[in-house]
Amino acid sequence: MRFFHTVTAVAAAVAATVSALPKVTRQGRYLYQEDGTRFYIKGISYQEQGTVTTSDPSGFPEPTDYYDPLADAAGCQRDIPFLKQLGVNAIRVYSVNSALNHDACMSALSSAGIYTIIDLALPVNGSIDRASPAWTVNLLNLYVGTVDAFLKYDNVLAFNVGNEVVTGTPDTVAAPFIKAAARDVKAYLKSKGSSILVGFSSTDGSTWVFPLAEYLACGADTTAIDIFGINVYRWCGNGDISNYNTLLSTFQNYPIPAYFSEFGCVDSPPRLWTEVAALFGSQMTPIFSGGLAFSYFPAVGGYGMVTISADGSSVTTSDDFNRLQQQYSQVSFINTPSRTEAGSNSQPNCPAQDTNFLASTNLPDTPTSQSCDCLNANAFSCVFSNTASNGTSLIVGDLLNYGCSQLGQLGSTCDPIGANGATGTYGAFSECDPNTKLSYVLTQYYELTNRNSASCSFAGNATIVSTGPANAQAANSAASSCATAGPTGTVVPTAPATSARGNNAGTTQTAGGNGNSNQNNAAMSTLGDSKVVSAVLALTVSAVAGGFWVLL
Repeated sequence: MRFFHTVTAVAAAVAATVSALPKVTRQGRYLYQEDGTRFYIKGISYQEQGTVTTSDPSGFPEPTDYYDPLADAAGCQRDIPFLKQLGVNAIRVYSVNSALNHDACMSALSSAGIYTIIDLALPVNGSIDRASPAWTVNLLNLYVGTVDAFLKYDNVLAFNVGNEVVTGTPDTVAAPFIKAAARDVKAYLKSKGSSILVGFSSTDGSTWVFPLAEYLACGADTTAIDIFGINVYRWCGNGDISNYNTLLSTFQNYPIPAYFSEFGCVDSPPRLWTEVAALFGSQMTPIFSGGLAFSYFPAVGGYGMVTISADGSSVTTSDDFNRLQQQYSQVSFINTPSRTEAGSNSQPNCPAQDTNFLASTNLPDTPTSQSCDCLNANAFSCVFSNTASNGTSLIVGDLLNYGCSQLGQLGSTCDPIGANGATGTYGAFSECDPNTKLSYVLTQYYELTNRNSASCSFAGNATIVSTGPANAQAANSAASSCATAGPTGTVVPTAPATSARGNNAGTTQTAGGNGNSNQNNAAMSTLGDSKVVSAVLALTVSAVAGGFWVLL
């Protein structure tokens, strides 16, 4: 504990004597510092990997929890000398906890000349879900809460509104929700007088990647991302620049900054990092603005460049680290074109829908809480009541699927809470959080089954509201009134009244993975066992549906 307080004091003292890092902004398709010098991202991803599953369909296991490295002052003090040894000017952090204090780490990183690229999403239930995409009040509050927590720092280069949400053509229906998230985060930043960039990081696919890049950058600047990242693993072993020929050709005329948001293939070890010379060389710098090596900490698949001691106090570097350091040390930034030669900012035309890219250009509205609050206050006769369950995030998703299937069998629909990124059609309550959507479905089912008490049980996950609408007609009338209770279209978001961090996050959140910080017990929630969910659904089938079972 003494070490933590010492680090905080040192960081504060350094911050008081060091001038702010230069602001980095976009000009045309490039990044520039305030003095007109072209800026390149020469960095590394910096986050210990949380608990991962082994069956993720995208190929790289996604964590079910996370550790916030920027809230671990002792960890930052330990690692920053090694980041400086690598010669990086940026790190990327995939999940942070806005409820924790990041002053020590952010000040120390700033003093070391290191910018941060911060992803706004959280694992499991705090991001746009490729399988069932939506842009909702709880997600907007989560993103804005994180933006608020980091606005005061001088070394935030960009906020990412998503990472690898799209992994194939079917997932491109999620693009309107990603674009809406960028639109609303940009509007919030503008309302705060901030020019921090807003970006997205994509997997490196085939026929759909460039249409996605165009789509997220197209149209008015207010709805477009500022920077596009690609997680690229094409250069394996001692490759050559021909590994990137397709990317160079495809992005040759892309009008906004693009960079490698991850790179470092492990398929042909050892990693020689010879792609660094190409990435910062004359053939690639007219098109790309650098990249981030993956990863400082160990990650599934053989990634990682350091080992942290069991007590979290020391770092042992690997040959991987040493080779990257050698390659990064030889980088000399090419300061062309000049800012005056970079041209004005422009956006591409939006790509047409086709068999490879399914997204509509009609975006969902900015989520607002009025309609959802109205539903909760006036329209529900049966509500989801298992909000204290550790398995809430899994239970809600599966019960929504189950409930909608049952409504379908009764001739009703979940369209009012649904959203379709292919048709650009969004239900009046599609902006509501998952719990509110589920209560809407439970109420509809309860009313359609003539208020049979067993219909508002769902194995103990639902409760009848004694003060709710008197009958189905009253419930439907209240819902119809709530549908127009809030503003429509695009509005400037406001800061959530309280931290959105605990709103259906479905993750374990700590300040650091090594137990060094005295904040490690803050803001915790855990994901339930899938066996519990299966048992709940089995009970639901027998108790409510009399044997009917369809999972959408």
